[in-house]
Amino acid sequence: MNNLTKETKLTLLYIAVAFLFSVAVRMIWFYQFADYEPFKFNGQFMINTNDGYCWAEGARDILSGVSQENDLSPITTAASQLTALFAYILPFSFESIILFMPVILGSLVVIPIILIAKSLDNLELGLVAALLASIAWSYYNRTMIGYYDTDMLNIVLPMFLLWSIIWAVKTNEDKYLIITAIDILIYRWWYPQSYSLEFSFFGLILLYTLIWDRKNIYNYKLLAIMMVAMVGLEGYIRAILVLVVFYIYKQKQFDRYAYYILGASILLFFASGGFNPIWSQLKGYVFKDAISVGEEGLKLHFYSVMQTVREAGHIPFEMFANRISGHVVTFVISVGGFIYLVYRHKIMLFGLPLIGLGFLAYVGGLRFTIYAVPVLAFGAAFLITETARFMPTKRLKFLTVTALSMAVLYPNIAHVQDYRVPTVFNADEVKILDRFKERAGREDYVVAWWDYGYPLRYYSDVKTLIDGGKHRGAVNFPVSFILTHPQEAAAKMARLDVEYTEKSFKFTEENKELIKDKNLTIFSNIEQMTKDYGFSDTNDFLLSLESDIELPQKTRDVYLYLPYRMLDIYPTVEMFSNIDLMSGEMKKRSLFYVSKMFKQEQNIVNLGQGILFDTQKGTITLSNQTVPIKRFVQTSYDKSINLSKNIQMLNPTASVNIIYMSSYNTFLVVDEKTYNSLYIQLMVLEEYDKTLFEEVIMTPHAKVYKLKI
Repeated sequence: MNNLTKETKLTLLYIAVAFLFSVAVRMIWFYQFADYEPFKFNGQFMINTNDGYCWAEGARDILSGVSQENDLSPITTAASQLTALFAYILPFSFESIILFMPVILGSLVVIPIILIAKSLDNLELGLVAALLASIAWSYYNRTMIGYYDTDMLNIVLPMFLLWSIIWAVKTNEDKYLIITAIDILIYRWWYPQSYSLEFSFFGLILLYTLIWDRKNIYNYKLLAIMMVAMVGLEGYIRAILVLVVFYIYKQKQFDRYAYYILGASILLFFASGGFNPIWSQLKGYVFKDAISVGEEGLKLHFYSVMQTVREAGHIPFEMFANRISGHVVTFVISVGGFIYLVYRHKIMLFGLPLIGLGFLAYVGGLRFTIYAVPVLAFGAAFLITETARFMPTKRLKFLTVTALSMAVLYPNIAHVQDYRVPTVFNADEVKILDRFKERAGREDYVVAWWDYGYPLRYYSDVKTLIDGGKHRGAVNFPVSFILTHPQEAAAKMARLDVEYTEKSFKFTEENKELIKDKNLTIFSNIEQMTKDYGFSDTNDFLLSLESDIELPQKTRDVYLYLPYRMLDIYPTVEMFSNIDLMSGEMKKRSLFYVSKMFKQEQNIVNLGQGILFDTQKGTITLSNQTVPIKRFVQTSYDKSINLSKNIQMLNPTASVNIIYMSSYNTFLVVDEKTYNSLYIQLMVLEEYDKTLFEEVIMTPHAKVYKLKI
């Protein structure tokens, strides 16, 4: 009993040390920017991930009890509900809670790591693994202070699941049956996309059972209760089924039915569509298509958003290794150490689903590396503790563990010190959104690219057409069209897309049963517009926007949010509408080049990448070809923040324009299509059609216009 008490105390001590270490490292960013006011609004730090504003909006609306219809506020999501609970019971400001939640929740990963090591009778292994895993590159990046997103528990919860599975298989105690099922229920509640990992755990336990422990009825009970927790039904139904199955398992006379329960649970899993989301997730991240095609109607072709998401792209091996372990050498040691750990303790095979999902990053995108971090940390830690075992004295063992631990921790701590990510918006930008909130109504829409959707909804309390979660090619097309096409067509598309979005909400609500029973197809807005205006070819419909077409009745105001920072992503924005929707062929890319680092020698301005602007001859060299310039435009802001511009027409027959935004120290090289786009005309030049738009907020950081039609 005394030994158990001592072990428990040591376990709690190691958990406390690792947890405080994880929190302390995450506070480095806080102290680095403690006096930097652009990262603060109303005296408090802002968060540094766009998606965080989604959950913050939901929590805000839960606390206020106000959420207008079809505003897409995630009031039913776990992240928003948990945040609202913390904000309700804790004596801290809402902004402080969302800033520090990742620090506290993300650091909880040390608990299951140390508890798993306890099952291996090696608490020192757990301490070293917890220290490394809690601050490894990708895990730190996605759980750092201000990174308020579901990632703050997305590794913690599967690690608790791994712990409960290991202890279940190792001890065969009934309590771990219910703990494992509850782990799955909570994990699914927190992160609905958890099914792939849960299914992988199930498959590995089944394989483990068939190879090493096929006669152990306990393992079949574990598999069955896991499958019941995973079926494609509502959470409360799954919870009830789990309790029923657990009650049955507590009655030993029902043991002979364990196999039947397992078979029934597997049938229910597939019958309830449990495998469908797993396949969809694989298709989305692994089998990526550049163009998505509608299956009904006109079969329009849209540009796939997965082609532009950096998290879903291929990454080089060095980055892959660094993100998992902090250094290529540490990564190799971790892999070797994990293989040796599995050789010594085959129960650690259950960590393979997390490693497998992490290794998917090599083909499916860097976001997955985070999953491999804690399990491979066991590998490095195991080699460290095994090396220490060969030391002749306790002092040398302690020094060996300390020195080797510091060696693997150092590159990760160095990364933390250098990883000075900015907040999503700076203080001046948020002041614009705060001002805008006083002007716009809660039912009004703001047209903006998806990067700004969540912050707009949070700070300005308005509706948006696209955001970080709603950005399929079909919904991106109209917004891309608006931002990158001439004003008249863009204005009409803005009114059409907003009204059709509201109509689709209403139609879906009124025809829920019909859509479900008849599998009724809801066409994209752009396809529905094409049909309603009597066209069979969407290209013809888009051309008609340049003519005097009748627009739908206005039901709400529409605004345009045009930030300076969108210059950096303009080519990506344009891609989504630079496609022939009927054939799927990509059109010729527009000329768009931004230079913020340039040199001038006499009459030649070197804009970088071999682009030379001859101010005397009025020519520009592009791809080793010298061509005349049509316009040279210089813009600047005076002390009153009023824009002035000087437009020189150099060669009316040319097609290349140069804009020098002197207040931003930025050159733009654009063709005629880009020059005449709504974004360039309204944001860069403030040349707007007063019959279509009116000014609302005009600052160098961003401009807001109101649609008048």
